[in-house]
Amino acid sequence: MAEAGVLELYELHYSDLLLLSSTSPVPEEGEERAEKIKKTIMETLGPTGPGLLSITGVPKASILRQRLLPLASKLALLDHDRRKHILKEHNLGSDVPLKNPDRNVSSFAMQLKYAQALESAPGKLNNGARSNSNLESAHLDDNDDEVTDSPEDEFANLSANFRELGYCMMELGLRVAQICDMAIGGQELERSLLESGTAKGRLIHYHSSLDNLLIKASGRRKGSTKKQAYCEKNQVLLSRSEQKQSERCNLVANVNEVGSSGNQGNLWQQWHYDYGIFTVLTGPMFLMPSQLSENTATDQFPVLCDQDCPFPTGHSYLRIFDANTNDVLMVKTSSESFIIQVGESADILSRGKLRSTLHCVCRPPNLENLSRETFVVFLQPAWSKTFSISDYNVHHSMLGCHSSNEGNGLTELDFNEVAREIHKIVPPLSSRLKDGMTFAEFSRETTKQYYGGSGLQSNS
Repeated sequence: MAEAGVLELYELHYSDLLLLSSTSPVPEEGEERAEKIKKTIMETLGPTGPGLLSITGVPKASILRQRLLPLASKLALLDHDRRKHILKEHNLGSDVPLKNPDRNVSSFAMQLKYAQALESAPGKLNNGARSNSNLESAHLDDNDDEVTDSPEDEFANLSANFRELGYCMMELGLRVAQICDMAIGGQELERSLLESGTAKGRLIHYHSSLDNLLIKASGRRKGSTKKQAYCEKNQVLLSRSEQKQSERCNLVANVNEVGSSGNQGNLWQQWHYDYGIFTVLTGPMFLMPSQLSENTATDQFPVLCDQDCPFPTGHSYLRIFDANTNDVLMVKTSSESFIIQVGESADILSRGKLRSTLHCVCRPPNLENLSRETFVVFLQPAWSKTFSISDYNVHHSMLGCHSSNEGNGLTELDFNEVAREIHKIVPPLSSRLKDGMTFAEFSRETTKQYYGGSGLQSNS
């Protein structure tokens, strides 16, 4: 695939989000600026824009992120029985087969209730909108601003941290829905979200190549009485015996062999559209084992001390396909921002005034020992929500009419070929959506056409 361009997301500050979503009138001196921001939001999320933006300046975003995201990696690499116990204790499930050692992704999910999310802030719903008083302090107390969980108790606050960050992100999505509704007319988006009653939160660990090798090695050594394959601090230990020393050397050699492949086309998650209303994402966290070396002199297996790394080349490694220009773009955003991404249900309910985002998650080239952690909240309509498409153009084309890649050494032919290749694995909306379908029926048909027995990504 041709090298992707870069998309620097439009940044909406949290204070502006509060101002624009409020039912209170904007002060006269700020009206012109407010209207300009609203217009930019709709252009960014609409048919001529990329379909996603970032929200910055959210209070305590850094602490919320630091508390929860590292737990994705720790959960993914736990012994299966231990992980099963923790997930049950914290009312978490998973929508991926966690016993599969070859999985690219581990995901831990929970349903989050709007009633509790709205109660988490001092302002209450008032005719579909919340007041803005003191929302800056709604999510965390001012004196609660450090990550203090001890390693022995690292999962003690898992569900509380999950909900706290999830509720914060649900509020962001609701406020963006309110702004879009004001521009479109009516309250269709916000009402559809609130009628659903819940949103789905997913804590996601995108596996490094080393993760999968360690999971397989753990399975082979399961039941050993000499040493544990893993300890709860995500460290891997081997005994000083020659047999274990040899195993360590072989495993490190395998890791380095994988790491030298440089497969730039490798994806953690294939191209797809989200089928809800909005998807709210944290800026990702990248983790790299800080002690891994081909020339390790010690007889101890390299310790997996996961180190928070800067974004590789400054990118999030979320990619989108821009149908307006036939560009594949790498999303660039700050680590402490939140991304709001348009889903297909918003596209449908807005009659095309919002445009859903075709996207994937790719692996950074030549960094196969790097893992990626993120937290995502899917804001969806009620399962019983009925879609009417009588005045909606369901035939969105993925192939744009022109290309804008001057200076990248890329031709229009390059990107038309990319579009055709993506089109082969993404079922068109027109084949998945019929007039009068409920959201439940639409989601089932979408899942079937992507991942069912004869789905376009059934072997992905």
